[in-house]
Formats: sequence, C-alpha cells, structure tokens
Amino acid sequence: MSSMLTHAIRNLPASSAWAARVFARSLSCSSQLQAAAVQPKSKKTLAKSGVKNIVVVEGVRIPFLQSGTSYADLMPHDLARAALQGLLNRTSVPRDVVDYIVYGTVIQEVKTSNVAREAALGAGFSDKTPAHTVTMACISSNQAMTTGVGMIAAGQCDVVVAGGVELMSDVPIRHSRKMRKTMLTLNRAKTLGQKLSLISKIRPDYFAPELPAVAEFSTSETMGHSADRLAAAFGISRLEQDEYALRSHTLAKKAQDGGLLLDVVPFKVPGKDTVTKDNGIRPSSMEQMGKLKPAFVKPYGTVTAANSSFLTDGASAVLLMSEEKALAMGYKPKAYLRDFVYVSQDPKDQLLLGPTYATPKVLEKAGLTMADIDVFEFHEAFAGQILANLKAMDSDWFAQNCMGRKSKVGAPPLEKFNNWGGSLSLGHPFAATGCRLVITAAHRLKKEGGQYGLVAACAAGGQGHAMIVELYPQ
Repeated sequence: MSSMLTHAIRNLPASSAWAARVFARSLSCSSQLQAAAVQPKSKKTLAKSGVKNIVVVEGVRIPFLQSGTSYADLMPHDLARAALQGLLNRTSVPRDVVDYIVYGTVIQEVKTSNVAREAALGAGFSDKTPAHTVTMACISSNQAMTTGVGMIAAGQCDVVVAGGVELMSDVPIRHSRKMRKTMLTLNRAKTLGQKLSLISKIRPDYFAPELPAVAEFSTSETMGHSADRLAAAFGISRLEQDEYALRSHTLAKKAQDGGLLLDVVPFKVPGKDTVTKDNGIRPSSMEQMGKLKPAFVKPYGTVTAANSSFLTDGASAVLLMSEEKALAMGYKPKAYLRDFVYVSQDPKDQLLLGPTYATPKVLEKAGLTMADIDVFEFHEAFAGQILANLKAMDSDWFAQNCMGRKSKVGAPPLEKFNNWGGSLSLGHPFAATGCRLVITAAHRLKKEGGQYGLVAACAAGGQGHAMIVELYPQ
C-alpha cells in the first residue's frame, strides 16, 4: 500500500494552487449563513416500499469544550445525562414512551462501563427502559444511531434515543501489568507469609503507570502520525492544511454568531456557571498558525495543533422514531435517516480514508450521485485527513488501483461542504461527533433549501461510515 500511495503523489494533481482555490471558494459560501431559508428542490423521495420510514425528530448536544476546562471535574455519565435532559426539555417527549436508549463511547470510565444505562437512570428514565453502550471509535454515535434505526425497522421499537459521550479530561490510567498481576494475586493470598512474599517481589518499575494514548493497537501508531503520513502521500502541504483549518474556524465562528448551531443546549455545570457555547472556536491567522511546530512527526511533519481537532469533552443525543409514531405524537420530524454503510480498510496506510470508501457505496445504495447531494457534513479529524480524502475521491488512479472501482466518485464541492464548521473548530468528543453531523446536516438542509445530505466520518481502526439524510417535507 505504501508504494501505491507513493505512486499517487506523482499522479494526483499539484495541490498548492488547488488549496488557494479551495479556500477562496469556501469563504465565498459564508454569505449563505445569513441567507433566508428557501424552499427545497423537488426531488424524488428515497422511501422504499415495505420499509419503514425512520425519522430524526430532534437532536441536541451540550457545548463541546476543550478538555481540562469546565467539565474537568465531572464524569462521562454526567455529560450524557445532561444531553438526555436537554433532549427531553426540547421535545417534551414522555420518558415512558422511549423504548430503548443506546449510547456510544470510546474511552470508557470503568465505574460506568455501560454509560447509557447510568445516564438514563440519572436523567429520570424508568429502570424498566433498557439501555446499552457501543464503541466504534470516532463513529460510535453513528453506530448508536444506526442500531436504533435497525431496532425500529425490525419492529422491535417505535422510539429510540441514541447518542454519544466522551470525557477526555479524565481518562483511565492503569497500573503496569506486573503490578496488576501482583495485586490480584495478593488479594487471593491467605496467610501473612504469602502476602509478605508477594510484596517482597515488587520492584520500582512495577509502579510505572500505563498512560493512555490515542494510538492504534495493531500498528502502535497515533492517528496524528497517520495523518502526517497521509498528507505526505497525497502531497498536502502545511499551507493547505492551515488554510483549511482557518476555513473551519472562520465558518464555525460565523455560524455560532449567527445563531445557526441550533443543536447546542445550555448545561449548568454543578458548582460552576452555565455553559452555553463551544469554546474551541478560535479563528486565528495564517501567520500565527505558521509559527506552530509539528506535533507528531518532528521536525519535518505538517500536522500541528492548529490544523488538528483538539481533545474535547461533550455529549449528544437524538430522538429517533418511526414516521407513524412521530406523526401520531404530533411531532414534525427534521429528517429521514436513509441508507447507510460501514467500511473497513487497511489500518496503517489507509487509517483515515473511511469517507473515500464509504461515500460511493452509500450513493450507489441510495441510487444517487454526488450531484444529487445538497449538503455534505464530513468529520474533520485533521485538516490533512480531510484534504487527502477530497483528493482521493477525485482521483481515477486511486479509485482504480486502491478501491477496485472503474472511476472516481468525485470530490464534494466546497460551497456545500461543512459550511458551519467542523470538528477542527467545533471540537471532537470522539463518540459524540456522529450525532452532531447528522443533526447539522438536517438543519443545513432546511436553511439552505436542499433535500439530500451526506454524512461521512473516518474512525480509528481504519473504518468509516456514511449515511444519507433526507429533509422531511416542509
């Protein structure tokens, strides 16, 4: 695969001029943020005979905050509970109507390993309401949502709450395995002599903790290193990455100031002030961003703190129903959740290329083309990752030699792409991002007058997800 990507460098178009065009075009779309909503285009619906229509009634998230700030003293279930309560407050859905709750998380707190259950009980749901937790790296809440879609489609449920939560301010730090083994054996020792004998075997290196790392188990490589290599393979310059990151922060700031981030609900942090907005949106300047040193591959890497998503705390929740149930309860849904796919590829050289592999598959499954999509919401793990995906999607060589396809799917037009910012600026609490993507796509479709949205994300482990969101008739 390395040789294939090296060949891609020589065959993909030169990118410096491309980046300038991308940035100019992306900023030109900012005027859309203040435009009045228009009527969506008239297109055929993706409803299928004999298949239930499943809708997202509402979606919320508590503000996404940089780790180590206002949420630092809380636990994951506190954040998830706040998201659930925000959803209940906004929708007034009776708790006893909810058939099932499913949450995604990545960094699990040992005491609340089934965080969905603990958050549900804390939010006042009945102890008779089942809840479970899933994990699929950065697409964990995507998996939570599609799990809910499957339960409704199968007729097992009518109403499901799905969401995701991550608290990077407090991650588990373990004793070394030697120490754990000794302590477990010590717990089983019956006599004082046995205990003293075990204690005498403890050595200083036993006390060295196992610190967590955002790294792949199979490759021992962090995602930042993977992003750096991916950017190099596709010829993505430091300048291009910084330009894209600035775009993300600029558009997020305009969306925030313009009141477009409607999914954000306030959260009164116990013992602290009420948090009302994301705190990682910080438009800078190319000059300031250019001063930062490489964060992973030193000294020649191109991935920096400025063009990467930051460690984030946050939680999200969406209310899913069958269309019949939603209408019977008097709700006006926001969107239909249509076709979706999950993909997996090489976890080393293709770790972050999930959107490239998932997008053509979900389009084919839905019978759509790129031209049919009005709104694109892609997860931004790193600026280099996003730009590499866009170049891969626009490459016949990559499609034919790496994906086994006859031709490229084409890159999303930037005027339709992440117009209200993305994970680089809004934050990326790993498991909570998927819900943000879906509800943002629904809000943008209504605001911008579109009908179809495409949500896509990469995930650790070399996996990815894509889903088609269809605006509910206005």
